[in-house]
Amino acid sequence: METSPNADFSIIIDGISQVIREWEKKLLNLPLEAISERRNAQNRTIKQLIGHLIDSASNNQQRMVRLQYSSNLVFPDYTQDNDLWIAIQNYQKSDWISLVGLWKYYNLHIIQVIKNIDTSKLGNTWTDFEGNIVSLENMVNGYLGHLHLHMGEIEELAGRQ
Repeated sequence: METSPNADFSIIIDGISQVIREWEKKLLNLPLEAISERRNAQNRTIKQLIGHLIDSASNNQQRMVRLQYSSNLVFPDYTQDNDLWIAIQNYQKSDWISLVGLWKYYNLHIIQVIKNIDTSKLGNTWTDFEGNIVSLENMVNGYLGHLHLHMGEIEELAGRQ
């Protein structure tokens, strides 16, 4: 099994690490009002955005692992149900310190998974709910962009007065 990431994965791994280093303390130092009351265009609070990023990490981790032993994965997509996932898990009422810790450690685990991807499996695919075929390689390459997107939303919400 090949286990060394390509150069692009090194960029992804370093980028995820940087987001964790940059954001963990910032998140923990945000005032209660900022994390619980301010809402983005999708009506999500910072708590709910971190919850969504945990859901993203958990779903992507499952896909990244499964695609290394299945060439074409049939696996439920949760994209269309993001708000339902957030509501069912009640991230809004979650303990903030625990939530930030789970976000941090799940993303550290994502790094571990990416570091150990069998590169011969990068062409394996899964199909999302819209019928788009997504390769393992594209999934890994898209992860950091999704993380940055939502951290940008958090930054905007945190900066509002």
